[in-house]
Amino acid sequence: MKVLMINGSPHPKGNTQTALNEMIKIFDQQNIDTEIIHIGNKDIRGCIACMSCKKNGKCIFDDIVNEVARKFEECDGLVVGTPVYFGSANSTLISFLTRLFYSVPFDKTMKVGASVVCARRGGCSATFDELNKYFTISNMPIAASQYWNCIHGRELGEADRDEEGKQTMRVLARNMTFLMKSIELGKKQFGLPEKEERVFTHFIR
Repeated sequence: MKVLMINGSPHPKGNTQTALNEMIKIFDQQNIDTEIIHIGNKDIRGCIACMSCKKNGKCIFDDIVNEVARKFEECDGLVVGTPVYFGSANSTLISFLTRLFYSVPFDKTMKVGASVVCARRGGCSATFDELNKYFTISNMPIAASQYWNCIHGRELGEADRDEEGKQTMRVLARNMTFLMKSIELGKKQFGLPEKEERVFTHFIR
């Protein structure tokens, strides 16, 4: 099994990476393959609602979003990590996730998602909720931990002193592993949930 990890921090070895590293320790113990993709310092533009992806099966901007789309399809779980800026995720990460989730044509049902956020002080829960929305609109179960999936630190290395935050990440990785393995067994025995034809409505009618 494989977990794809997205680091949305501009700093590849910063506090967000510290949190992801704690998860990797557990994934390694559980024989879960991991791959980290660092996108926080990339030049990634936002979606322009051109709808080309619906015809071509990929985003019209042929950048790292399309590269990651192939890896996303193959993985069993997705971890998205970000620092908190003004009570929100890094805007580069949001541009990346919006284009990624909207442009991919494959069914994301029952891929396990997990959000990881890092802040000096406040804004973690708002950012955590923001990232989880990508999973919950995509039929993706969310892995939880013993606390909201956050770690604290501002300067380089400070998150390594947050013992509760690091433990939260390790528990998250164990729970995510359990979910992925359980879902895999369930798919073999029961298959995926039955699909209904999608109904689209608007508030004006």
